[in-house]
Amino acid sequence: MLAVGLDGTILSVALPQLAHALQSTETDLQWFSSSYLLFLAASMLPVGLLGDRYGRKKVLIGALVLFAASSGACAYAHHPWQFIVARCVLGVAGAGIIVMALSALTVLFTAEERPKAVGVWSAANFLALPLGPLVGGWLLTHAWWGWVFLINVPIALLGAAVVLTLVPESRAEARPQLDLIGAGLSTLGLVGVTFGLIKVGERGWGDALAWALMCGGLILLIAFYQYESRVSARPGRRPMLDPALFRAKSYTWGVILIGFVALSNIGVIFIMPQYFQAVRDTDAMGSGLRLLPLIGGLVVGAVPADRFARLLGAKITVAAGFAVMAGGLFLGATTGSSSGDGFSGAWMALSGFGMGLSMATATSVVLSQVPEERSGVGAAVLQAVNKVGAPFGSAILGSVLLTAYQSHLTLPSLPPAAVHATRSGVFGGISVARETGSSSLLASVRDSFVHGLDVSLVVSSGFALAGLVCTLLFLPEVPRQAAATGSGESHDVVSVG
Repeated sequence: MLAVGLDGTILSVALPQLAHALQSTETDLQWFSSSYLLFLAASMLPVGLLGDRYGRKKVLIGALVLFAASSGACAYAHHPWQFIVARCVLGVAGAGIIVMALSALTVLFTAEERPKAVGVWSAANFLALPLGPLVGGWLLTHAWWGWVFLINVPIALLGAAVVLTLVPESRAEARPQLDLIGAGLSTLGLVGVTFGLIKVGERGWGDALAWALMCGGLILLIAFYQYESRVSARPGRRPMLDPALFRAKSYTWGVILIGFVALSNIGVIFIMPQYFQAVRDTDAMGSGLRLLPLIGGLVVGAVPADRFARLLGAKITVAAGFAVMAGGLFLGATTGSSSGDGFSGAWMALSGFGMGLSMATATSVVLSQVPEERSGVGAAVLQAVNKVGAPFGSAILGSVLLTAYQSHLTLPSLPPAAVHATRSGVFGGISVARETGSSSLLASVRDSFVHGLDVSLVVSSGFALAGLVCTLLFLPEVPRQAAATGSGESHDVVSVG
């Protein structure tokens, strides 16, 4: 999980070097990131099916080896198209690792151990946020840029050796059929939604192509669910995604609430590195160091989440996590241009604690509803929602941030090109201010970005409050012991499935 997370965060640091080394255009740079996200999201459900059918250990080892090979291909690419192809393959491999690692938790650990394992898994998901800029910044300073990707090779191969040695093989007792129509509908649907959201982030909410992609993707996903429902109703047929999973309210609402966690925390992940570099004038490594309180808070919340669930029950624990997260984000929305590292560290640690508490507990609730034979696809649904939530949140908050930034700007008399560059974002504004030597413009750009940051964090806090309300209204009560052991309604789902 850490290797997959590092790959995404390191890439953002390496883009300037890639632009020079591969003679890349701005469109190429966008596809370096977008191609990975597209294939990562689109492959979730198919790899879940492959794990349930052929064996989760086999798929996980294959994904790790493929991840190592495609990372090496990224490092030795000589042209942008070669790098993009390697990133596409890397996305498929990353999906296999993410889904199989999560589905393995239902097999590897007893009901009592599983919540603790989910806490460690949750922490690993976020540990790459500060480590990516730190490791990437150090490597790019002291070594060839290809090492940013080659570092994944020994990690992935070591992971494959550990899985081969320690992880037992598991598959569905009644092997699901190769559902090519369902796989095609789900893959194209997730590609459409994810690609549309990426385009919204690039072009804004008024882009017709983005809306066409998102609407088309949603239609295909609805068609996928309807098709799977019809397949499940036929005697002797086993759909790729059994709709019976969604009859358990804990599973359905647990997945939805994890989506709310993704929407809430993307504001911090998306905006704060920009704040540290544009307003506090740090480099990528310094930005990564300043994100450590967020990760510390998340670990403190995620790892002991099972104890909170045992004391309070899953419903109250998830609600408490959302409440703490909302409070931390709302406190962050009072950030000013002169706020210090201590203030930002305090509110990020608080929001991180809430994220860890709510995400680990909601994930445990979801896994408790997934029978072992469905763990691959059951985990894939959760991860697909989580991965689509990130670009969705980035698109919303990026739009909010830019609108608030532009509305607060005070521009002196500048050439049209300079005005456009300044209004395009904080880094464009800082570049213009330094080229013109205007200290007043520099102050206005930074103050305007901080204003946009505050408005965006209010919106993020609103997402957390929405998650709190949905938890209290819709997440079923789970017995306190079951909340901690992950043994809620799963017997109902097993009998139906």
